[in-house]
Order: sequence, then C-alpha cells, then structure tokens
Amino acid sequence: MQGPSINFKNVGLNLGNTQVLEDVSFSISPATIHCIIGANGGGKTSLIRAMLGQMPHTGEIEINWGENRTVGYVPQHLEFDKTLPVSVIDFLTMATQRRPVFLGQSRQRRQQITELLEKFGLSDKRNDKLGSLSGGERQRAVFVQAFMPAPSLLVLDEPMTGLDVAGGLMLLNVVRQFATDGGTVVWINHDITQVNEVADQLTYVNKTIMLDGAPGEVLQSGTAQKLFPTLLFSDLHAGTSNTAAEALQS
Repeated sequence: MQGPSINFKNVGLNLGNTQVLEDVSFSISPATIHCIIGANGGGKTSLIRAMLGQMPHTGEIEINWGENRTVGYVPQHLEFDKTLPVSVIDFLTMATQRRPVFLGQSRQRRQQITELLEKFGLSDKRNDKLGSLSGGERQRAVFVQAFMPAPSLLVLDEPMTGLDVAGGLMLLNVVRQFATDGGTVVWINHDITQVNEVADQLTYVNKTIMLDGAPGEVLQSGTAQKLFPTLLFSDLHAGTSNTAAEALQS
C-alpha cells in the first residue's frame, strides 16, 4: 500500500461573510499519522471537508495518489435512527456494495466483512441490531466500514470520543499499523497527550496555521506556550492531558 501525500497551498474558505480559513499552507507526508488540532470553530473540519472536495475554497489542495485512490472516513459518531431494524451485517453491506442487501453479499465481500469484524472484535455482533450496540461498538463498526474497500487514505474526525480504554487501544493499534503498512492518516484530534504519542506531524489550525511540525519540537515553542499557557511539556510524558484538552476546547 502507498498512501498519498497532500499539499495545501494558500487555502482560503468563506462561509457567507465569515472567513473560516485564510492562507493555509502545509504538507502531509505519505505513510504518516498527521494530526490536525486547534480550538473549536477554528476551521479544522472545514479544512478536511475542503480536502475531500465537499466545500469550495480558494488556493490549491493537491493529493498525490498512488494506484489506490480510496478514502476511509470515520466521524466522531454515527448519526442514524436507532429504531431502524438494521443489523451490523446489513449496515456494512449497504455501505460497501451496490447490489441490494436482500440479495446478500458476494463471496469476496462476505469474506472481507468476516475478517474485519474479527479484527475489530465484532464477530459475535454481526447479526445484532446496530441500534442495540454500545457507542464504542458502533464506532468499531464504523471503522470496519471505513476499511471496505481497503483505503490508502484514512480520515479520522475525533473517532475516539466516548470509547472505553480497551476499545480506544484496539483502534489506536489499527491506525498505527495502517500507517506502518504505508497508508496516510489525517486525524482531527483534541487529545494533546495522544497527539504527542502517536503523531508524526501536527498542524494547529485556527483560521490560519499557528503550529506545524513534529510534536516534540513545536509543542516546546514559544507559540505553543501562548496557545497552551497552562501546559508543561513534561506533563505530556507524565500522561497529564486535562489542561491540554481544556485549552483546545476554549
């Protein structure tokens, strides 16, 4: 697998009379985990939507694909009617093939679903109603869907929110392995401690670029001290993340 590199060149974005992004320029390398951080309302999600071709923008966003141009996307949580009688297997079938669900899955797709359900610890939930799953189990089901077909670019929008420790570690290991195997990960993340541990690069977006580089370097800069006045870099190694999370939410 070879994930794409992505170049943002002087990207700007307006919603009505409000300028959401201005002169945003940075690069994402292939086969890396690149975390996008910043205060709420700073334009992170708008930037990702522009990258995916969902929002008009100025400037240029260049995605340098290899042979595989598939994008896997995982939102913060799945929005759906929990009363719908849709099983996990139905959800995955609807999301990943064009033929009607009542015709079943092709042999190849059935094998792929089985392998991914096992990988994400959902083998015993395949026939359960999607609405009956816990929030963490549903999020794992969304991860399964994001890997069908196998992507080269994985886009994550705070996917760990609400997960228990075991579920979070499982998904974190999957993401790390994906990048190790050559895939590119673009991850909107509010947890500075986690970003420091897993990201190869981070970019702080608040209308424009405030920080960009390796976490171990940029989080010790003078700009980082202004953005996180209560955060000590030593706290990151000690696993203290409350002040960081509060700073990002402000």
